[in-house]
Amino acid sequence: MTDKRDTTSLGLLTGKVVFITGASRGIGAAAARLFAREGAAVVLAARGTDALAQVVAEVRADGGVAEAVTMDLADDASIRAAVARVGELHGRLDGAFNNAAAGQTPGPLDSTSEQDIDQTFTVNFRAQWTAMTAQAALMRRTGGGAIVNTSSIGSRRANPELPAYGAMKRALNSLTESAAVTWGRAGIRVNAIAPGATATEMIESWETLSPGTIERINAATPLGRMARPREVAEVAAWLLSDRASMVTGALVPVDGGAGA
Repeated sequence: MTDKRDTTSLGLLTGKVVFITGASRGIGAAAARLFAREGAAVVLAARGTDALAQVVAEVRADGGVAEAVTMDLADDASIRAAVARVGELHGRLDGAFNNAAAGQTPGPLDSTSEQDIDQTFTVNFRAQWTAMTAQAALMRRTGGGAIVNTSSIGSRRANPELPAYGAMKRALNSLTESAAVTWGRAGIRVNAIAPGATATEMIESWETLSPGTIERINAATPLGRMARPREVAEVAAWLLSDRASMVTGALVPVDGGAGA
């Protein structure tokens, strides 16, 4: 049976230019397909050029408008160049979905390595700050826009299995709120989504490292399952749309009730 959510468009993002990071797989790739179907011209960023090219080809084959830019979240200059490329391609930026992230090796705090701390800080916090400031500067040129950051359910409570990841995502929540207050008068809305476990490649890797992870997640989720990437992207699409014109500084759970 065809899932109508995969084929029906409401035109939420018609006429908008939207930049998506981490767009080569998982939630980012789902967002690329969804946002294009909702009318956006999407510019997709990731390190994996081959996978990114495949997503661009899929969007175009479906009638959408898509371009790809290579971006390394560990390189501030690369991030700024990717955002600048959006301006070169379209002359403006209406929406940004900062979805790219790095996980950590699961384990308790006393076994968390310095490498885990450094990587999660660089990718999940500093890179987001770099991206947001560059995006806001471009948005100001045409009167504003909307930014959505991907946080995590792990930012809302203790996260003993992923302490570095949870800590940096909680810092991102604070940065999101500060940006919303700082840039509101410039017509820039800034929100975050906090997905629970989502059926992506990251979860599959955690299952390999710690068998039974998926079963435990499903058992702890009131809806009894993980989210599909498309379901998470749907919430980001709404926040980027004009339907959410009075929503800023919010952290929206997308976790099937697991954080309730």
